This record gives sequence, C-alpha cells and structure tokens, in this order.
Amino acid sequence: MKAVVLAAGEGVRLQPITSTRPKPLISVGGKPVLEHCLSVIKACGISEVVIVVHYMAEAIHGFFGSGEKLGIKIEYAYQKGVLGTGNAVSVVEPYVDGEFLLVYGDLLFAAEALKKVLETHHQKRPSATLSVVHVERPEDYGIVELRDDGGVKRIIEKPSREEAPTNLANAGLYVFTPEIFETVKRISASSRGEWEITDAIEFLIKEEKPVFAVEIQRDEWFDIGRPWDLLEANRWALTRMEHSIFGNVEEGAHIVGPVTVAETARIRSGAYIEGPAYIGENSDVGPNCYIRPYTSIGKNVRIGNACEIKNSIIMDGVHIGHLSYVGDSIIGENCNLGAGTITANYRLDAGTIKMTVKDKLVDTGRTKLGAVLGDNVKTGVNALLMPGVKIGNNCWIGPNVTVYRDLPPNVAVFLKQSVEEKSLT
Repeated sequence: MKAVVLAAGEGVRLQPITSTRPKPLISVGGKPVLEHCLSVIKACGISEVVIVVHYMAEAIHGFFGSGEKLGIKIEYAYQKGVLGTGNAVSVVEPYVDGEFLLVYGDLLFAAEALKKVLETHHQKRPSATLSVVHVERPEDYGIVELRDDGGVKRIIEKPSREEAPTNLANAGLYVFTPEIFETVKRISASSRGEWEITDAIEFLIKEEKPVFAVEIQRDEWFDIGRPWDLLEANRWALTRMEHSIFGNVEEGAHIVGPVTVAETARIRSGAYIEGPAYIGENSDVGPNCYIRPYTSIGKNVRIGNACEIKNSIIMDGVHIGHLSYVGDSIIGENCNLGAGTITANYRLDAGTIKMTVKDKLVDTGRTKLGAVLGDNVKTGVNALLMPGVKIGNNCWIGPNVTVYRDLPPNVAVFLKQSVEEKSLT
C-alpha cells in the first residue's frame, strides 16, 4: 500500500509564517510538520509515498527529495492550483495501484491513531475508511454522523453548533479503494471553487457502498489551523519525542527534564533550561538565560545574556539580544531582536487575547499569547510588542516603539519624539 500526503495548500490563516514557507515545512519540536507525518507513516510499515504539492512546491521537493534520508521512497504529484482535496485525489491516480492511505500533510498524529485506521480497513474491507475525533468546536470541522455499526451515515461541513448532530470531526486520515477515482470525477466544485473529497465520500454513502469510521483519541491527533495552534503543536511534538543531549553544555549550566541539545549547540554557564525543550544545531544560548518548557530553538540561533524564552518557537538564524523576553510567541527566520525587546503575552485585565486571522478578529481563547513575527524582522532596543500582534516579513521596529496592532510586511515604524534643550546656567 502507498501513502498519499496532501501538501498543496497555502495556509493563509497562518500568515505571516506561511508567506515565506509552505505550511507543511513549519518546524515544531525541531522538524517540519510534514516530516513528523512521514515518520509516522514509515513507522506503520508504509515506505512508498506520493506527496501532492502546489504552493511553494519546490521548497517541499528540495527539503525531502527522493525520501532517501528518511528511508522511504517519495514521488511528487503536482496540483495545478488550490482546487481542494477531491481534485488532489484525482491527480494521484497514475501513481497508485490498489488501496491507498490518504493523510493531510499539515496534521500531527500518532502512530497508534494511524494503525487503528489501517487495521479497521483491513478487517472490514469497505470502499473507504476514515478517522473521527471528538472536538470542542464542531462548527470548525466536517462533522461525521455514524450508524450503530460504525458505518458513516453522513458528513456535514462546518455546521452551526446547534445543528451539529455529533462532535465527531473528520480527522483527515483515510484509506480508499481505487473506486474513489471514478467517484471524484462526479463531484462538482463547492462555493469556494474547490472539489472536496468529502463530497465523493457522500456519493459512496448514497450508493450504499460501505464507508466506515474509526474513532481516534484526542491526544493522538492535532490539527494546525491558526497561528496559536503552532504553539500547541510544538508542545505536542516536544512531549512525544525522545530527547538527548549531545552538545557542549558548560559547567554551571543546568538542564532539568527532557531536553534535546544538538551536537554543535552550545549552552553557556548560568543558563537554566527546563524541558521539554529543543536546542538546534549551531545555536548558542546564554550565559545566564532562562529557557522555559515547550520552547523550540532552531538552527544558528543566538540567545544573548539574561534572556528569558517561554513556550515559544524560535526559527533558524534568529538573534535575541540580551535582557529580552519572548513569551508564547513565534519568531520567524533571521529575525534580530534588539536588547531589551519584550513580547508581552498577558492582558492587564486578564482577558482572552484576540488575533486577526484572514482579516477577522478572532478570540483565541488564550489568556497567554505573545507575538507572531515573520522572517527578517528587526527590533530596536526596548521595543515592546503587545499581546496577539502579528508583524509581517522584513519589518523594522525602532527603539522604544510599542506595537499595538498588526503590521504588514516591508514597513518601518519609528518613534518620533520632541526634545527640548534648556540651559542649566
């Protein structure tokens, strides 16, 4: 059996992070989301993978190549546009022969969950098998209604909370027989101009073809949809990975709990690191830094003296100047934070923090959330970023500037002050 991984989407809701990288290449727990996905597929005994690509396809192909480094064989199928999951399935028909696994390449899922789906399909031999998971907000997902025998009765896309028949969401892990290829040819585009695989599954159900669902545990699966979800995905990955310390940990540094320190990384004296945490290759931390749990630090990162980093993703090539605080934040590649930069992560009134997603202000439900910075952002000394702000790529934030609202890419913001000079004589 081959695996088909869908990795063609733009990930618009995750901007500015996805402005310069495809969503599947965002790193959590020290490696891209798609690599976590491929590792689980391999662990379940599948060694041949077809990745469907479109947005920044060359970046995905360049990173994974033929799959040799992961011990699998990778082929690439190119989707002409962002045309939906149903269209994506249609383009892989020449690449598969027989039953195949289909997964979304921007999901995190455990091997236990995928094995349940595969085993159920092998036991029941239906036309299609899909996974379902309990969710708190059924209005954000495709909701699946089941018969008593586990067969799928219907799938309702993003119903209102009142109309949702269950809170079982389609979890994006499927096994199909080749008859799905004929079925997807019969579906039509949705109001968004996309052809959806769930519409093809609905055709199978209406024709009384056997379609079964298997429930997976909530802690075995994580869906990444919005910027703050990346912080939870990072937590999910760090908690599940095996940790090892290979790098140079100087005398006087303290490491507590599960922490990975890459072979060429350096932890200077006085640093205190609480796991789970990840420190990437050629990164240099300290002296006298505090790295708090659920922090991932990428490659070639410099964390200066007396900094504190908490529950954050620090991407490759970042420099964080001394006396800075980064909390519950995502810092894009090659950012340079001047000394004393603060990402505020808590409202004075202790209320939940809102963030703009696709031009809509969304309540994150979180009382702790810092900033999201795109790549190549620079801040001057004592810059302050208020909770929930997003900074576009290539922005400059001048010294002592407080950023209260989102900034588009390629802008510079400076504080204009009036200085009055008086003689003391």
